[in-house]
Amino acid sequence: MSLLSPFARPSLYRRYDGQAVYVRPPVSGDWLAWAELRAESREFLEPWEPTWPHSALSRATYRRRLQRYARDARDDEGYAYLIFRQSDDALVGGVNMSNVTRGIRLSCSLGYWIGEKYTRQGYMTDAVGVILRFAFDQLCLHRVEAGCVPTNTASRDLLRKVGFNEEGYARKYLSINGAWHDHLLFAIVSEDFRA
Repeated sequence: MSLLSPFARPSLYRRYDGQAVYVRPPVSGDWLAWAELRAESREFLEPWEPTWPHSALSRATYRRRLQRYARDARDDEGYAYLIFRQSDDALVGGVNMSNVTRGIRLSCSLGYWIGEKYTRQGYMTDAVGVILRFAFDQLCLHRVEAGCVPTNTASRDLLRKVGFNEEGYARKYLSINGAWHDHLLFAIVSEDFRA
């Protein structure tokens, strides 16, 4: 298997376990739990996410997401996971790697969300640790990048806690909830993660 195309082995896109949570690719049977958690957390999530379309939580929209996720994983461009609590298999959130770049960069962008009732319980810290191990050990990436709106202190604290370094400030970086927002830029490289 070539280092530059590790997804010649699609079996890598599977479940990975942490201490308190496990992550696995979403499947069609997750739609109801996903839609309910996102709906009850909508006010909490909207300030930090792109504008939700009218049909954001519909089964058809979810099916299209699954198709895109499968295509991205097949093409080694991105990997989307749902996060489940180990103790009772409750869905608590999601984490994804997008913009996977090979060649001389070997990098990706990290994104994540958590249901409001599951915040500040260590689940996302655990999940991001699992995903970083996957990114560095299985995907053979060198660098994982993340950004957050400066006022999102929970996200900023999480990134620092798991070992990301703040590298910069990007003006009007992403369109979040219908407006262009500045972002703090963070990254972690494989050597730092392994240390």
